Amino acid sequence: MTAKSQSRSAARLAAVQALYQMDMERTQLARLLDEFHQHRLGKKIEDEQYADAEVAFFDDLVKGVDARRDEIDVMVSDRLAQGWSLARLDKTMVQILRCGTYELLARPDVPKAAAITEYVDVAHAFFEPREAKFVNGLLDAIARDVRA
Repeated sequence: MTAKSQSRSAARLAAVQALYQMDMERTQLARLLDEFHQHRLGKKIEDEQYADAEVAFFDDLVKGVDARRDEIDVMVSDRLAQGWSLARLDKTMVQILRCGTYELLARPDVPKAAAITEYVDVAHAFFEPREAKFVNGLLDAIARDVRA
């Protein structure tokens, strides 16, 4: 894995964490970004070294998901099985799906397969393989819509 792809992977994971924090604690965007820049990205916290993340990419993911949340949520909700809603999904899962959808929508510089694989990997960090397959299937369906 190249240094650039490692820093982008770190940015994706951090973006999911930041959006989760924003959702749970209602942290304002500017304060949230500042906190991650100052204290998380590439820093050591309680003997755990956080990977260096591509800061501009992290910022784009967080700001982009925040700005386009309603549009993204409709796209994700439309792909859920009947009877399911975003509210029924695990809060971390929602952020993974939002970030992946945003990247497919707004980052044509990132190949479709790469974006999907990256968020499947993020899902593996938090969930069992079954949930990671769910991320793969849902993002693949969204990619067919937005990357025709």
